Amino acid sequence: MTVHNHAVVWVDHRVAKVFYLGLETVDERAIHADLARPHLHHRANTIGSGKVEDDPAFFPRIDEALEHCEAVLVVGPGNEKTLLLKHLKESCRAPGDRDLRAKSCDHPTDREIVALGRRHFHLGEPVR
Repeated sequence: MTVHNHAVVWVDHRVAKVFYLGLETVDERAIHADLARPHLHHRANTIGSGKVEDDPAFFPRIDEALEHCEAVLVVGPGNEKTLLLKHLKESCRAPGDRDLRAKSCDHPTDREIVALGRRHFHLGEPVR
């Protein structure tokens, strides 16, 4: 995999899809949360809060995957993108090292995520 300066991350509570964008190439990586239960909501007649416990290593693994990226767009449904953006801003890197942005989008296809990133970073379409 080559090193790219731009990345789009689609994230929910279970998985982060990282798309590294270059002028002509796109590399993809999936990072999965290590959850005791895969579902977020609880069922009737069960004990508990109905919320999945967070994987404390999930966001740091995403941050590590974005180590060489200077510009990151975080997209996804719900609150997870906001939490990831906060984690990235508070990570060990100096605050001005990365351009971090967030945008809401529900469940786009991988192609739609890449197209969104290309538009956001003004990378244009790949040459074929």
